[in-house]
Amino acid sequence: MMARLLGSAKLAVLMAGMALAPATAHAACPIELAVYGDAQSGSEIDFTPTGTSATVTNTFRMILDNNVVLNGIVMWTEGVARPNGALMFKCPEGDTTGAELAACTPWHGVIYTSDDKGSIGLLPAEGVEAPKTLILPDLGPMLRQSSAYGGNGFSKVPSDVFTLKGCQE
Repeated sequence: MMARLLGSAKLAVLMAGMALAPATAHAACPIELAVYGDAQSGSEIDFTPTGTSATVTNTFRMILDNNVVLNGIVMWTEGVARPNGALMFKCPEGDTTGAELAACTPWHGVIYTSDDKGSIGLLPAEGVEAPKTLILPDLGPMLRQSSAYGGNGFSKVPSDVFTLKGCQE
């Protein structure tokens, strides 16, 4: 009788361990290591750790076709808190004027997120699990009007929606 109880206990422990294994094998991806993709154009958004910036909460880059790379940052506004993102293309180094920054920033706006249930939220700062979907309103139309589009630039305009593809290591 005791042997049968011990055998049953071992089986229960083994099954419980097997049930937990998949959950621990797929750890959550923090936003600062997340990689997102756009099915329409093949474009990607890769987040990277920001470091110790007092104002920038997220750093990322958008990789478009023809090896065009746009550098992105996110800064939260005061008052009504919103994650304002900006994508920049070939901005001058050092001290720049507002007009120079505007000329090299083909997109800026609030970055929204969505989960599997369709709930809409705001892009979190670093240290939080990466959301399933990013929404960058009016991204496609604004990029189509930028100097990075056409000619020697990118030719495939991304949609406004990017889905989580993976996590950098």
